[in-house]
Amino acid sequence: MNMHVASVLEPPAPRSMEDTGLPMVVMRDILLKTMFRRNLDQVTELARVLALPVPVTQELVDLSRTQRLVEATGTLHANSGGEMGYQLSDAGKARALDALSQSEYYGAMPVLLEAYAEQVKRQSIRNIQMTREQLTGAMGHLILPDELISHLGPAVGSGRSILMYGPPGNGKSSISNGIRDALGDKIFVPRALFYSGQVITVYDPIVHTVAEELEDDPNSLRRTSNRYDRRYVLCERPTVITGGELTLDMLDLVYNPTSRTYQAPLQLKSTGGVFIVDDLGRQAEPPQALINRWIVPLEESKDILALQSGEKFEVPFDTLVIFSTNFHPNEIFDKAALRRIFFKIKIDGPNQSDYLKIFQMVAKKRKMPLDEKALVHLVKQKYPTINNVYANYQPIFLIDQMISICEFEGIPNQMSPELIDRAWANMFVKDEMIVK
Repeated sequence: MNMHVASVLEPPAPRSMEDTGLPMVVMRDILLKTMFRRNLDQVTELARVLALPVPVTQELVDLSRTQRLVEATGTLHANSGGEMGYQLSDAGKARALDALSQSEYYGAMPVLLEAYAEQVKRQSIRNIQMTREQLTGAMGHLILPDELISHLGPAVGSGRSILMYGPPGNGKSSISNGIRDALGDKIFVPRALFYSGQVITVYDPIVHTVAEELEDDPNSLRRTSNRYDRRYVLCERPTVITGGELTLDMLDLVYNPTSRTYQAPLQLKSTGGVFIVDDLGRQAEPPQALINRWIVPLEESKDILALQSGEKFEVPFDTLVIFSTNFHPNEIFDKAALRRIFFKIKIDGPNQSDYLKIFQMVAKKRKMPLDEKALVHLVKQKYPTINNVYANYQPIFLIDQMISICEFEGIPNQMSPELIDRAWANMFVKDEMIVK
């Protein structure tokens, strides 16, 4: 698998203030706020924090000097190659405080929303070529029927939407994670976006995993940091996993009234990656309402968000959405919603031979010796009591139970019909009336 980032994906670094597409006043105010809040006085330090090339930062400082908001301190820093120091003038401090009262945002310059939309196309999840080898490689630790991979492969490769359904405890969540691992390449995530005078932060260390940074080698002839726009962070394709806690308002822009800044909602943070809605049907909102919220984005590759002012605007929607539920789709969706989910894949429990393979694999991992008599007892006596319905979670549950019993009894790890009975009793609760 080709793991390097193709140069076509790289957002080119701006060569001038004009190149950023940002209004001059916005850039100037972010510079002043950053100098004020971070107490920085050198162009190289400012360039790093503002995520701009040094010449563009110098251009911004010079512009602020002509407006008498920044002044040279007249001191050259000996330890930094004789670099000039700068400070805010009184007018600069007043302007910084005024700008901070309008928005606390400072630091990395934002990316124009239109420029970001272009970048999303260049690194779209729909451009991914998913091979059987990649998918089985990422799912190697799971024992899955061959036909399941045959269904999943084209679904993932299309970058559309997938609904996985079936009884609980059969690895729908593990399969979702396997899909994420199979993606394997990297994308550029903007630190922040700019739209209609507002800054929206996107990069989130909780959601985004930074890929190895291309470090600058001062002795190298080819400095890497000027190759791409540092207002972006090179990351693994992101994954957002939500479960029963998902509510519709989590898909709206998050406004912080104290700092007067916006934070991107979950689905915007997952752009270029995977958004997993686990346990669909367990949320406070009905599944139909959640799906209705996704219909336009899924069909038109764009989402609509709203600012505090009520102004609505479009953002790219480029996400592989995976819904996973223990309900039958017909129970929770109408036909129109089902039609809009491209791939519907049933994840069933294993058959007996796959179940035994899983049991064997878990036992080996947990250093639990297999016992033929115990296994025959499990398959012939226990499973018929639940109509021989096998589930992937059961081997781990039963083996861990037996290990706990052995530790308590002070005997080495072992399995026997008697230990199987004790473990089984904890897996299912007997139906009985509790007298209150």
